[in-house]
Amino acid sequence: MIGISKLYCGAVEPSDALRYNRESGQLPSHLLQFAKDKKPVVVWNMTQRCNLKCVHCYAQAVDPSSQKDPISNEKAKEIIDDLAQFGAPVMLFSGGEPLVREDLTDLAKYSISKGMRAVISTNGTLITKSKAKELKEVGLSYVGISLDGSEEIHDNFRGVKGSYKKALQGVENCQAEGLKVGLRFTISKRNVTEIPHLFDLIEDLEVPRICFYHLVYSGRGSEMIKEDLDHQETRKAVDVIMDRTRALFDKGLPKEVLTVDNHADGPHVYYRLLKEDPARAAEVLELLKMNEGNSTGRGIGCISWDGKVHADQFMRHHTFGNVLERPFSEIWMDDKIELLHKLKDKRPYVKGRCAKCRFLNVCGGNFRARAEAYYDDFWAQDPACYLTDEEIAGEPL
Repeated sequence: MIGISKLYCGAVEPSDALRYNRESGQLPSHLLQFAKDKKPVVVWNMTQRCNLKCVHCYAQAVDPSSQKDPISNEKAKEIIDDLAQFGAPVMLFSGGEPLVREDLTDLAKYSISKGMRAVISTNGTLITKSKAKELKEVGLSYVGISLDGSEEIHDNFRGVKGSYKKALQGVENCQAEGLKVGLRFTISKRNVTEIPHLFDLIEDLEVPRICFYHLVYSGRGSEMIKEDLDHQETRKAVDVIMDRTRALFDKGLPKEVLTVDNHADGPHVYYRLLKEDPARAAEVLELLKMNEGNSTGRGIGCISWDGKVHADQFMRHHTFGNVLERPFSEIWMDDKIELLHKLKDKRPYVKGRCAKCRFLNVCGGNFRARAEAYYDDFWAQDPACYLTDEEIAGEPL
């Protein structure tokens, strides 16, 4: 996760994270990526069921009436107890669509009572006025609502007509209750030209946060490899995101803008600042070193709807255990699980351009799920890294 607003627009300084000793239990949510202990933010895909049929769904979601959720409310609370005791700072409820589970609000409330932050990742279509009120009352920290562009494009992605209008209604319902809400957008050839539309939306609707996700080849997203941007297209898209973020700051309308799932964005921001503001570039480099790049299997983990534990939500073909049989904390810290152990520090194992890149310490080898999907080699270079050979050459940073 690369904070464009934090890095490029100076919304965060290196001293901000140092003030809290970079301990995840003490850091405010917007600084968690700079934690030194990297306690995992846990994504719980609490159900595989969903009311939409998204073409890029990494969970390969199913119809809401097609099955029951394997993890009961009682067992879910046992899992939350373990995560809270372990020190996981955030419980991210996802799916499928988490709002198809009737006990979402109860489980969010329970997580918060145990000292965790609770957030949800949703398509937004089920956030009624009453549901938004419930979520606010239990103390939910954040609601991330996915949009794929303007109405026609979004509805085509989501496979259900009317999804766009319902998602925006969900945004409005959250805002009416004073519940922090942001947008999530996954970039592909189909919708890259919609990035300006998303910026227009967050300005017009006064939405404080947006995350732009690079495509990961997982689940139904595996079928979209050919729809990923090429390197120049990716670079151009990130530049557009940076330009529009800066324009909002210059207008006195700062937003929290992040890019996710391609840590080449960090060095790209750094190189751009070297030309525009060298002093800020030096500060950004320090923040990137704190961030440490991709933290799959270390700073982020995933529990599936059936209890299986994965390094992240995109790597379901690698399972390390099951919380129905063994606590997450024990699984996560088990050095005998070879792949999980190696993910705690990927640098000795990555190959190709990643192995010789001067930014390895600030990128962390980028995205293993994408490398494996593309090369059939878990430790291969990430095919989505758009940095040139000249940009990655030199002494390690």
